[in-house]
Amino acid sequence: SGRLVSLDVFRGLTIAGMVLVNNAGSWSAVYPPLAHAAWHGWTPTDLIFPFFVFIIGVAIPLAFEKRKVSGENQRDLYLKIFRRSAIIFGLGVLVLNAFPYTLDKFQHLRIPGVMQRLALCYLFASLIFLKTKVRTQIFIAVGLLIGYWMAMKLIAAPGFARGDLSLEGSLASWLDRTLLPGHTYKPMYDPEGMFSTIPAISTALFGVLAGQWLMQRRESFEKVAGLFAVGALCVIIGYVWNGAFPINKALWTSSYVMFTGGLALQLLALCYWAIDLKGYRRWAQPFVVFGVNALALYVLSSLMFKLLLFLKATKLDGTEGTLRDWIYEHVFATWLSPINASLAFALCYVVLWWLLMLVLYRRKIFIKV
Repeated sequence: SGRLVSLDVFRGLTIAGMVLVNNAGSWSAVYPPLAHAAWHGWTPTDLIFPFFVFIIGVAIPLAFEKRKVSGENQRDLYLKIFRRSAIIFGLGVLVLNAFPYTLDKFQHLRIPGVMQRLALCYLFASLIFLKTKVRTQIFIAVGLLIGYWMAMKLIAAPGFARGDLSLEGSLASWLDRTLLPGHTYKPMYDPEGMFSTIPAISTALFGVLAGQWLMQRRESFEKVAGLFAVGALCVIIGYVWNGAFPINKALWTSSYVMFTGGLALQLLALCYWAIDLKGYRRWAQPFVVFGVNALALYVLSSLMFKLLLFLKATKLDGTEGTLRDWIYEHVFATWLSPINASLAFALCYVVLWWLLMLVLYRRKIFIKV
């Protein structure tokens, strides 16, 4: 009946991690755990985005249950889903990807992106939840993963061998650069591309299933145990599947979905046990501040960082750089090693945005889409 504080905390932890890893003082000096894996494999940074997709899934049954109780018309509910998805997608393309608004930016405007994937995952996961029962949702989630695996392994991209999972030769990379030429993150591929969004929908469905599990009339510790047990099983399956279909964030491989989904289930269980059951909330309050305005935080912090990279400033060696470079060199690099200066910049950026979000939180301003 009350708000699931553990989900706000989980969301806040995730978005804080996202702001931290996305806003380094210098990309040439980053601790390995705070950078993405080069291709196959994973780092802690590679867990952040799937966790966010998973959290969106968890929130779907919780939010829609409230609307069912209020007796909201089904047609109005579907319109809200499509409207919200379109707004999130538009924010990604027209606000984050298009900024700064120059002619060259629009000529080569990137179409995919983080917000766009979130929008599509929310859209399809919501429709699947409203139209199907739990068993069907499980079949769809598993079917998408197996289907994606078979397609990536059995269908060869033109000019490449069947089963090629390299950056250039994977089916997902070929489809992105063929269907969206000049509009991807890199010329050869996009880490949030069209084809790899299919298994990402399964990540959201993992969250949908977890949300429905938490809403069941069961003993609280049974819910925690269930999340931990299923999460452990998913992690094991992900590791085993890694041998045939490597864990890869950019391709969002099926093994990656199972592995990260399993860890997300376990972290959700830990937050639920510690916060909602045991009442250990004092440590978690800063993350609630982040969690209740997560999308707004991501968009605004990303825009500010883009602005820091757009505005020009003179570096210490006299060459032209960006305002981000100037702050990094004058405030941090003068007394810290490059890698620690880069980390300190990122940490201060997180603190700055926590203070800004705290103002909104205390004024009870929650920016919703």
